[in-house]
Amino acid sequence: MKSFTKIALPLLAAASLYAPLSQAAAMHYSLDTDHTSVIVAWDHFGLSHPTADIPGTKGTIVFDKDHPTQSRVDVTLPITKIDTHVPLLTKEFLGADYFDVAKYPSAVFHSTKVTAAGGNKFDVEGNLTIKGITKPVTLHATLNKQGMHPMVKKEAIGFDATATIQRSDFKLDKFVPAVGDAVTLTISTEGYAK
Repeated sequence: MKSFTKIALPLLAAASLYAPLSQAAAMHYSLDTDHTSVIVAWDHFGLSHPTADIPGTKGTIVFDKDHPTQSRVDVTLPITKIDTHVPLLTKEFLGADYFDVAKYPSAVFHSTKVTAAGGNKFDVEGNLTIKGITKPVTLHATLNKQGMHPMVKKEAIGFDATATIQRSDFKLDKFVPAVGDAVTLTISTEGYAK
């Protein structure tokens, strides 16, 4: 019995140390709104591709590069702040014909699955909710860098991502198909460890 105790106690101690270390591989980050860019682009009568910005995006990333299925993303986009760079169009976007921000001030994205796509690329599947309507969306993300931020002195992470949605899926279908239904989202963000 004594010999068993001599062997078992060190093994139990080692196991108790291993569990937190193995779980610590997934880092938790808060997005930095000052370094998060969300740009929306669409086809305008086949003539141009205007853009709008959604500043002030907030959210969190849990990321484990070695076990990407343990990763997740949760983001809130303040649609009340959308800026088309054309004041009359911005006003129209905020109104009932488009985003109806009086009723639906934010859009949200919650990931449901993260998979490695080779190299530093990841596919982030999830649900996007706009105007109370939820649809599946896949973000195609590239990990730019992960490590200590030289100025902030915190662990940091940076991603670029793109996705395409059909605006008619969210009842944003004014002028479709003359003005394109497909909308491209381009996101660049960095976050700092909590």
